[in-house]
Amino acid sequence: MKHRKKAGDGIVAVSAAALLLAACSSGGNGTSSAGDGTGDVEVWAHQGKDTEVAALQDAVANFNASQTDINVNLTLVPEADYTTTIQSTSAGDLPDVLELDGPTLASFVYDAKVAPIDGYVSQDTIDNATVGNVNQGTVDGTLYALAQFNSGLGLFANGAMLDAAGVSYPDSIESAWTADEFLSALKTLAAANDSGYALDIKENYGLGGEWGTYAFSPLLQSAGGNLIADNRASDVLDGPESVSAMEAFQSWMPYVDPNEDDSAFVDGRVAISWGGHWMYPGYSEALGNDLVVLPLPDMGTGTKSGAGSWTWGMGSTTQQGAAAGAFLDYLLNDENVKAMTTANGAPPATKSALATDALYSAGGALELWGQQLEAGCNADSITEDCVTVLRPLTAGYPVITSEFASALAAIAIGDDVQSALTRAATAIDQSFSDNNDYQ
Repeated sequence: MKHRKKAGDGIVAVSAAALLLAACSSGGNGTSSAGDGTGDVEVWAHQGKDTEVAALQDAVANFNASQTDINVNLTLVPEADYTTTIQSTSAGDLPDVLELDGPTLASFVYDAKVAPIDGYVSQDTIDNATVGNVNQGTVDGTLYALAQFNSGLGLFANGAMLDAAGVSYPDSIESAWTADEFLSALKTLAAANDSGYALDIKENYGLGGEWGTYAFSPLLQSAGGNLIADNRASDVLDGPESVSAMEAFQSWMPYVDPNEDDSAFVDGRVAISWGGHWMYPGYSEALGNDLVVLPLPDMGTGTKSGAGSWTWGMGSTTQQGAAAGAFLDYLLNDENVKAMTTANGAPPATKSALATDALYSAGGALELWGQQLEAGCNADSITEDCVTVLRPLTAGYPVITSEFASALAAIAIGDDVQSALTRAATAIDQSFSDNNDYQ
């Protein structure tokens, strides 16, 4: 079971408050139109890592320099404020092109803030998008967004520490640790470590936020449970399978380093880190050949993992659909997708770029996670063979993630699992009932 793999112009930044103060009072009842394919295109994006920002700014500058018909103006909004800025801005004041966090897309469709893009981006662009990319951007059978990159989630491990403690570890999706095997490994690793800890779950990110849902709802699905089914959470989120998964999660907490300094894994205080693709560059630099990448534990119906990330869509009232589509075609070409994924270490969300990506393709350090992404599905169509699961594609997602993450945070500090999940399920069902199931 043991296996070691070598881990081998028009640009402006503004605050969210300034954007909202500048917004007019025009409503959101208009519809998009193609325009004549020329003129200015306004673009909003979240201000992420410096390397990501640089890649996006380069793409905008290069697009503007490549032709004279269209000029893209890029506005960056701080990441922490980005989604609430869109929520607080009327549809009529949104830009022609905007970034959208994948799980929030359905809610913006529901609020009539985004327009379908399949009439504006080229068919070649759509055909080159990975299945997970298209699934994430599709609401009620209509394509509203496409992404440059997806996300990878699993376990990073210090192979030298596992070997020293005599802990064998999986080398494939099929051989993922069971919940009991994972707990046994944590106990052994904690006993062998002066810190007394074995696992980092990025508590410093905040379990009560989106990290909690993205990183740990796959445990529910791996156990045969889920966040929601048929627009109801009762007997699903708080059903026996989901409760079992969260009881296992709670049993791991004595071995978790709080990781307030975000250095538990690289400093050797733990041997395992529950994390995403963005951690790979730093972890690889720190551990070199000792870094191994593993699947999440199998809670009973096969290992499951999170997926989905930032996408690109169009404002519902844009009058520049053709020009906006031309920019999106450019942004989603291989050159710009590869520049962005080099900047952030994410798996490309286009077929051609993913096939040649050194990290995620055959022989790459994150090949396992590339295999996970090839076996993707939506949250309402999970099979045993599916590994990466998109978060629920519903306009009610904001209440789902808020309630589940709050329950997760409470469970982590010892609250009764059944009670915490039932409170969350009841609140979710009430919200869906009050809003006609967000239809």
